[in-house]
Amino acid sequence: MNTTSFKTYSARPGDVEAAWHVVDAENLVVGRLAARVATILRGKHKPEYTPHMDVGDHVVVVNAGKARFTGKKETDKLYFRHSGYPGGIKQRTPKELRDHKPEFIVENAVKGMMPRNKLGRAMLGKLHVYAGPDHPHEAQQPEPLDI
Repeated sequence: MNTTSFKTYSARPGDVEAAWHVVDAENLVVGRLAARVATILRGKHKPEYTPHMDVGDHVVVVNAGKARFTGKKETDKLYFRHSGYPGGIKQRTPKELRDHKPEFIVENAVKGMMPRNKLGRAMLGKLHVYAGPDHPHEAQQPEPLDI
């Protein structure tokens, strides 16, 4: 078999066109929403996906404060942060976070599904999360994404 005629496609920076998508997170399960959003941010839904390139699209998530958890996670799950000082650990439940910073729940879930390197951080920059139904990205004409 002659394998010289087959070439593996590798995207170049000039070939990449980033589309915009908008997702309404109301009544969607956080983990399932985050998995779908992470796939789109990475560009794995496109046939020209290249692992070492940022070929993903922008994703605008609205109503992030109304995304839900299954089971008893709303009260039993804990988010930790640490000040760096002895005894400086703080913890919050999703129920407490919704009052203070509702965008964090979705952002954190998506961040956990992205690569942990410079490319993953660059892809995460294409995520735009808003607690309410309004967003300032109407000029980009985002397409509704069904999840």
